[in-house]
Amino acid sequence: MPVHCLPYAATGAFSSFLTDYLQQEPRLQPFYHRFPTLAAFREQIADKQAHYSADTRARLTEALQRQYAALPAVHPAVQQNLALLQQDTTFTVTTGHQLNVLTGPLYFIYKIVTVLKLCRQLKQEYPQYDFVPVYWLASEDHDFAEINHLHLFGKKLEWQTEGTGGPVGRLGLDGLPEQVLSQLPAEVPAAFRDAYEQSGTLAEAMRRLVHSLFGEYGLVSIEPDDAALKPVLAPVLAEELRAQPAYQAVQAADAALEAAGYKPQVYVRPLNLFYITDAGQRERLELEDGHVLVRNTDIRWTVDEAVRRAEEQPECFSPNVVLRPLYQELLLPNLCYVGGGAEVNYWLQLKGVFDHYQVPMPLVLLRNSALYVGRTHVGKLRKLGLTTDDLFRPLPELKKQVAATVGQEEVSLAEQQQQLAAAFAAVSALAQRLDPTLVKTVAAEQQKVTGIVAGLEKRLSKAAETKHETAYNQLSGLKDKLFPAGGLQERHDNVLSILTNNPGFIGQLIEAFDPLALQFTVLEEE
Repeated sequence: MPVHCLPYAATGAFSSFLTDYLQQEPRLQPFYHRFPTLAAFREQIADKQAHYSADTRARLTEALQRQYAALPAVHPAVQQNLALLQQDTTFTVTTGHQLNVLTGPLYFIYKIVTVLKLCRQLKQEYPQYDFVPVYWLASEDHDFAEINHLHLFGKKLEWQTEGTGGPVGRLGLDGLPEQVLSQLPAEVPAAFRDAYEQSGTLAEAMRRLVHSLFGEYGLVSIEPDDAALKPVLAPVLAEELRAQPAYQAVQAADAALEAAGYKPQVYVRPLNLFYITDAGQRERLELEDGHVLVRNTDIRWTVDEAVRRAEEQPECFSPNVVLRPLYQELLLPNLCYVGGGAEVNYWLQLKGVFDHYQVPMPLVLLRNSALYVGRTHVGKLRKLGLTTDDLFRPLPELKKQVAATVGQEEVSLAEQQQQLAAAFAAVSALAQRLDPTLVKTVAAEQQKVTGIVAGLEKRLSKAAETKHETAYNQLSGLKDKLFPAGGLQERHDNVLSILTNNPGFIGQLIEAFDPLALQFTVLEEE
């Protein structure tokens, strides 16, 4: 499969914050620990070895073994990685994502493939260590509206169900088979249906689906909403309730980012925690008059009472976007987090949080982004005289390029307008000498004639376009298909739009991606 890359900035689809980060802009260097290069992992490994305990590793591996015991079968590659995680020479590379139905947009797949490929590269560079790819299920998130739909073959498939105010990973799957699975084409791989039909909760379904897609590559999925794992967070819960160090650290980072000309991505609160109630709702904690309140409930504690509850039942507490990364890094022997553009942005708000808790901040790596161009679309591009790189340019520019290819004469009456302007200038000068009261009349007539010529130019341009309407329709159709709603394909289309016709797609991505090259990837189907 032909593959080539281009700079992220050349796509016009990424923020200046992100392109500055990729170029190691000096203004951003105070906000991260190390920039993700192959050489940087050597010091990162030493950092993690010094701060990661054998007790935490044992807690992690025991929980993972128990979580995977719920699957009917575990791929040997995953079993091998679960065993490797017991060794103090094994480290992880992690990405995380919400539990989108049927994986949601393509970038979910790209995140995981980036992690898989980076682990291969690290093993080659540092053969004395092992590197396990990890997917962190964002099962504690409660924003159901962000995950309940997907776009496939021009249709939006959406799941609606009751009781969606708690951690989404705990949701039952009522209604999903009828509302979503029944709408899938017959040729969709069976694993996508089986994962939901054979599961009781959304978290279980996602683990099954991800295992079916990536088990052969050794990907380990971790469910953080686990009572056996939450004790590692207990000291953070207590300090957050007593002193709010994350709020102070992120506020300082936000002020520094704004002074450097950048806008922070996420909003930090005095308390960056949720509480999972007996009814299963995930409600925000707030401070009021020296007490801790659970929103939308009657629960009200003194700070000491809240700390005692956190120490006794840490599984009832859930970190928000500010503290979730810290939970991850406390729990995993992790070296690098792979995220999208918005994630890179907010991770750079958190260095002070990691510094406060003396936890090594991981390398923060932008996931690979890609445009996949199917065989039919590649053929159309070639006929139009375009390359895939051309597609990132605005449609009017592309129309001009296509016009030149198909032999359309570019219509412009600019020269004629200039000649008319010169002629009217002479007439106006004559009127000024003979009868100045006629100058306004001359100007009015000039405006009329200029408008007539401009109208003729539009009509002539339209006639030229109509002559080559088929080519322009093909061009517009390509742009609409490959850039849905004017955005990147990866932010809209589901992997099934490709995988259904190209079963080898994931393997092709692994071969094509180079995580540390920090460039946008274009894949053309042969």
